[in-house]
Amino acid sequence: MNTIYSKLRERLDTYSLGFPATESGVEINILKKIFNESDAEFFMNLSPMLESADNIASRLNKPVDEIKTRLEDMSQKGLIFRQNSDGKLRYGAIPFMHGLAEFQIKRLDKEFASLLEQYFNEGFNKTIAESADLFLRVIPVQKYVDIEHRIASYEDVSAILDKTDTIVVTDCFCRKQKKIQGGGCSRHIETCFMFGSMGQYYIDNNMGRKVTKEEALKIVADAQKSGLVTQPATSQNPSGMCNCCGDCCAVLGAIKKHPNPAEIVFSNHFASISQDNCIGCEACIDICPMEAINLNNSGLAEVNLARCIGCGVCFTVCDQEAARLNAKADKDKKDVPANTRDQMIMMAKKRGLI
Repeated sequence: MNTIYSKLRERLDTYSLGFPATESGVEINILKKIFNESDAEFFMNLSPMLESADNIASRLNKPVDEIKTRLEDMSQKGLIFRQNSDGKLRYGAIPFMHGLAEFQIKRLDKEFASLLEQYFNEGFNKTIAESADLFLRVIPVQKYVDIEHRIASYEDVSAILDKTDTIVVTDCFCRKQKKIQGGGCSRHIETCFMFGSMGQYYIDNNMGRKVTKEEALKIVADAQKSGLVTQPATSQNPSGMCNCCGDCCAVLGAIKKHPNPAEIVFSNHFASISQDNCIGCEACIDICPMEAINLNNSGLAEVNLARCIGCGVCFTVCDQEAARLNAKADKDKKDVPANTRDQMIMMAKKRGLI
């Protein structure tokens, strides 16, 4: 009965973070919620390598018009990706995350939100944690970085935005999921960005709105002030950038459950607190998404480096100039993949798929 959905699950498990099976089979129920059997079967004919409708029709020995209609329908349902480059359309299969899950943002209801919550708890959180460093990376609240250390362009929000002519802001899928379930935080929801062809996909499917660089910078600044962590994809040329919280974000949530988050996150910075300036107000403790700060025996804030991910949001609430964001030693810094293709190859190698 579940043959096509089982095959689809196996296929999705080879993409990006994967899509592991659970004892309860909740992942099959998620696929049934998203796909009908016909769409699931058609998805199996595609790969992440983008193709034109003509090529796909020729390969499947089907009429081009029939295939075009099918591809457009599935693209509008958020079941496949469509790249629109100067009117030239290409289509491809997508992973569960980032992809199928987030592309359902307009169809997200309480049932789907509950299925996702169950799936994360039963297995997907572990899967996220295992590849978190190659999925999203943490970039710091820049103005708090020690000025003697120059920020690399791929860690500079402004420089990242300069690289694209299409900037689209959309609702945070994770925060929306939690709200539908009656939980989550009260932070602003329209805080995630898509760039380039991914941004155009969001526009074409009415999942976001185009903004200027100046508007995007303000959204990021406001997000960071509210305690959100800025996380672009782990690529020097990311297709998206999220602003996440430890309460709602699937990635940060998975990282937070690890005993030593600093070990599994992609970050080139860490925080420290000046014991001379700290007054023990606990503001930084309350806002830290990783619960990495505690009061020591002297009643002053102290950073647990095993839990610190170097986001810098704690500094947005420190009025005593006690907080400092430090660059890691060169030997401890990580190199960022040049592009999304290299990122996916590195993820596949880490998971033992190639």
